[in-house]
Amino acid sequence: MKHLRTVDDVMTHAVISVDRGAPFKDVVETMRQWRISALPVLAEDGRVAGVVSEADLLLKAQGADESRAVTAGELMTVPAVTVRKDATISGAARLMARGHLKRLPVVDGDGRLVGLVSRGDLLKIYLRPDADIGEELRELIMAELIPAGSAEVHVHVANGIVYLHGSIPNATLRDVLMRVARTVPGVVDVTAQFDVEVPAWGGRR
Repeated sequence: MKHLRTVDDVMTHAVISVDRGAPFKDVVETMRQWRISALPVLAEDGRVAGVVSEADLLLKAQGADESRAVTAGELMTVPAVTVRKDATISGAARLMARGHLKRLPVVDGDGRLVGLVSRGDLLKIYLRPDADIGEELRELIMAELIPAGSAEVHVHVANGIVYLHGSIPNATLRDVLMRVARTVPGVVDVTAQFDVEVPAWGGRR
């Protein structure tokens, strides 16, 4: 499995949307047909102008004058909460959590709709094989954190949980290694058990 780091890596590229002029009944029928609870509403240039949800439809239906047409542009909630395709998965997750949202329209640098990301999509990173997580973390530790011969760090991953052990020159490094391990996509939790080996030339535990 490839490294899953950005929204673009996990989003759904085929997105159902409507334009501003879509009539009320067409919006309802589109939601029913595709079994979705919200639709991005697009402006003429392809940018996301807003989002129309089942809640928007129900509120309008309760007080609507059925003698006149109601369009998606009149129904939609603005501004739309969107996420850029190059946003990190963790950033998208925080945005969803703050807004209590189940899904987000994904836009490019110009604000044009390019996909949709759901809570389920964001959870795909936790399907990453343990072996891939371990390999990436070992490379990260040895290449960027541990000078050759200065420490002995072993990495084991099981069910997304990272187990670190070995010997390190100071206790501070333990916290650094654990923080770094938590940044690797797919990691569920991190535990560490190290012996602190004071160098022969001196030092403190």
